[in-house]
Amino acid sequence: MSVLAVLDPAVAVAHTVVAAIAHVLPTALAIVLFTVAVRLALHPLARAAARGEKARAVLAPKVTALRKKYEKRPEKLQEALAEMYRKEQVSPFAGCLPLLVQIPFFSVMYRLFTTPNDLLDHTLFGVPLGLHVGGAQGAGQVAVFGVLYAGLAAVGFVNYRRARRAAAAQPAPQPGAGLLPYLSFGSVLFALLVPVAAALYLLTTSAWSAAERAWLYRDGAPVSAAALVG
Repeated sequence: MSVLAVLDPAVAVAHTVVAAIAHVLPTALAIVLFTVAVRLALHPLARAAARGEKARAVLAPKVTALRKKYEKRPEKLQEALAEMYRKEQVSPFAGCLPLLVQIPFFSVMYRLFTTPNDLLDHTLFGVPLGLHVGGAQGAGQVAVFGVLYAGLAAVGFVNYRRARRAAAAQPAPQPGAGLLPYLSFGSVLFALLVPVAAALYLLTTSAWSAAERAWLYRDGAPVSAAALVG
């Protein structure tokens, strides 16, 4: 049994829910609504991740100072960092666990919208939801793919600008920080490899993420560029 096959029971449940919605609404809209419902259910985890990221970002200057102070004494550095986190009552991994918990949910939705099933036989403006861009025929089908990619690029640009501002606001440059903002456009490249249904899912979840981050970080709290990439 493959690793992805472990998700099959959850995928079957998700398929049943989307199919039920598709009996009332167009399947493409059912995919959007299902994605929004899942992201809404996961919002408490996103809030927990944001709190953890903010806490770590506030401590970032202290971490940088300790790294400089004990640059040649790694054992002492680890002790100092552990003591700092203990006093501040913050875990160095704060915000990571909620993000990891969300991965299985996203994996289920990705598998649902990329594995051949009856939902992908439906269409979005005449384009089969299971169609890849390489199989697009005619200006109409190409236009649908173009709109999806343009939407993803627009969301990516918003995330890119936020990540750039976050990187510029860091007290000390982090390794690879200059490249992180460009990862915001990764969903556009990934969308080129998946069918319409998955691209529609990517657009919906990416737009949700951008709006969610804007809301969670509306207080202007310091945050790393990595937390804004997606």
